[in-house]
Amino acid sequence: MNFYILVLLGFGCLVLLTAWLPMVLSRAPLSLPIICVAIGAALGASSWLPWPVPHPEDHLALVERLTELVVIISLMGAGLKLDRRLAWRSWILTWRLLGIAMPLTILALALLGYGLLGFSAATALLLAASLAPTDPVLASDIQVGPPNSGEEGETRFALTSEAGLNDALAFPFVNAAIALAAASTQPDWLGEWLAIDVVWKLGAGLGVGLLTGRLLGFLVFHLPNRAKLSRTGDGFVALGITCVAYAVAELAHGYGFLAVFVAALTLRATERDNEFHEKLHDFAEELERLLMMAILVAFGAMLIAGGLLWGVGWRELAFGLIAIVVVRPLSGWIALIGTGVATGERAVISVYGIRGIGSIYYLAYGLGHASFEGARSAWSTLSLIILMSILLHGASVSPVMRRLERTLDQAAGRAGDGRQSR
Repeated sequence: MNFYILVLLGFGCLVLLTAWLPMVLSRAPLSLPIICVAIGAALGASSWLPWPVPHPEDHLALVERLTELVVIISLMGAGLKLDRRLAWRSWILTWRLLGIAMPLTILALALLGYGLLGFSAATALLLAASLAPTDPVLASDIQVGPPNSGEEGETRFALTSEAGLNDALAFPFVNAAIALAAASTQPDWLGEWLAIDVVWKLGAGLGVGLLTGRLLGFLVFHLPNRAKLSRTGDGFVALGITCVAYAVAELAHGYGFLAVFVAALTLRATERDNEFHEKLHDFAEELERLLMMAILVAFGAMLIAGGLLWGVGWRELAFGLIAIVVVRPLSGWIALIGTGVATGERAVISVYGIRGIGSIYYLAYGLGHASFEGARSAWSTLSLIILMSILLHGASVSPVMRRLERTLDQAAGRAGDGRQSR
């Protein structure tokens, strides 16, 4: 049978499922990622595939680039959908999650990786840094709504903004693990890491994001009417903005993830209420969903036929459960102490730190830039945690969010009735 025709058939089915499944699953205790992984697992367990399913360790560069692409598109979509202006007070939950919850998560997971899994310090830190950021790709069910939709409660805003920024802020820790792995050849790595990987790359990513966002915002919205890009009505302009911001930041040796998200925020700020933002966001979201489905189908096949879970034992299972059920919820809870957030919202924000494609990217990036002991075991552990997150978070997030928002609406209604009676 013609292999090319089979590929076309599979791709066509994937595109149709991309459009159809979110509608079908909107009220079900399932999620699109669960279905994608299940499809991939079924393919991996069958004899239909005409080639052997590889392990990601055998194709690190390809895995890195594919996951990098879907993450930066997701970051553009996340930045475009945030209606709230960037400010210290209104983003306080985000700053606490980034400044407190994320470092606590990395510290706890690194210690667990070193003590429970027996990894070297470098491998334990790389695994912890890869698992620390919440995923902007798999968290669509818990993020804010499209631009100017009004669907931006504190819970959704905190998780969306955290996912947009912590994918960039994990990079210094990943680079620290790479430097630690090469410490025998570079014993004075700490100073260089602080100066370059922390100060320069974060600063360059932030600066490039602000500049490209302002420049492209001018081109899109503020050129003379006949020339401005918004008149085209083409949503794929979002892809161009994403690629430009990311590439310029990387050329400046900055963090491209940070540049893309900041560029999206800056673009929104140049003309916040323009309807073109919705077209940009919708295109980014649709492309992200298509790429996500392809990657998760491949992930599901690798779980079964590629050997991703072959190294999993009771230690890896215990590590995964502690990471999802204890470390992230406890770190998030501690970070939000004193914020005045309602208990239900605080619990949801703390629990739903979804792990996914961003974690795959970081592990592939780290393993591609240095030699780490126990790389296959790290892949198995990471894959197990992503699978657990997809299943546990994906099956529960929709009913939990509906119940939380219903409770908050009822509380707001009671408060309004109380004010009227006075």
